[in-house]
Amino acid sequence: MNGNEQSGSIAVEATEGDYNDADVAFAMEMIMHHQQAIEMADVFLAKDDVAPEVFALAERIKDAQQPEIDTMNKWLASWGQEAMSGTENMGSMDGMDHGSMSGMGGMMSAEDMAALEDASGPEASRLFLEQMIVHHEGAVEMAESELTDGQHPLAIELAQKIIDDQTAEIAEMEELLNQL
Repeated sequence: MNGNEQSGSIAVEATEGDYNDADVAFAMEMIMHHQQAIEMADVFLAKDDVAPEVFALAERIKDAQQPEIDTMNKWLASWGQEAMSGTENMGSMDGMDHGSMSGMGGMMSAEDMAALEDASGPEASRLFLEQMIVHHEGAVEMAESELTDGQHPLAIELAQKIIDDQTAEIAEMEELLNQL
């Protein structure tokens, strides 16, 4: 694709092929979801005295999700949709009942984020893993919906990559939890 490749070999250009409302919704919602995962990782990475294995995982999650956000924003632009940039888009979800670690697509509530911010040391490691498992489970559900309802080949390819990557990370996080 003219060198327009992102990490994981998901192409950026999405103008080739048809897309539908499910593809647009997937991109917009997954961008917000990924932005919160990055915010969670940033909160955790700012802490001292956390498990080094969990710290390394948080760095990997953050590094993997920003390129996917960039890719999906380029798709939205090529589809004539407004790109989602920055965490200000999280505000569009204000007023929704996210519930404690069980909201739409595994999104964390303000209370969940505050608990992560307040935690320290081993408790922060445990809480980050527990919250990120729920968050990843939500992303997998969203990606599965894209496989069922979406039509754009690159969006479907990214959805499958998210399922594969985040399912593996869930297993890794469960193992890390058992080791804490």
